[in-house]
Amino acid sequence: MSKVLVAYFSASGVTEKVAKRLAEETGAQLFKIEPEIPYTEADLNWQDKESRSSVEMNDRSSRPAIRFGIGNMEQYDIIFVGFPVWWYREPSIIDTFMEAYDFSKKTVIPFATSGGSPIGDSRKNMQALAPGARVMEGKRFAAEVSKKVLADWASEWTKSAAG
Repeated sequence: MSKVLVAYFSASGVTEKVAKRLAEETGAQLFKIEPEIPYTEADLNWQDKESRSSVEMNDRSSRPAIRFGIGNMEQYDIIFVGFPVWWYREPSIIDTFMEAYDFSKKTVIPFATSGGSPIGDSRKNMQALAPGARVMEGKRFAAEVSKKVLADWASEWTKSAAG
């Protein structure tokens, strides 16, 4: 039987709410991707070119450190990776996460939260960071997405995991 993981990074709490709903609906384990140095409100000011998030996102090689790791990634076959959309893609900390583990032969499904920005090239970016994985086309959700919408979307991958 396949094991499912929902790993997520949340800056404001919106992605966390969606990730928890998704984990509840799929029966997945939940893992919060936390930065070693938490982001402050000033760090997240995308209008300030000198803010931490702006500096990280303008440097494609930026890899913010993650506070805790997953000690047993090999047990998961399906991994949903959630994040807020930053600069029309995944935040740099997601790149750190993707490079930290061997995703060979695993299915990775990105999901994002945003008021309206698309998920952009996140699938392509994540696939390049995890060449042995099968990274699927992701989806962006609004903050108040229903459990049913999440369950229906996730069932494409989780229905085979349940059997």
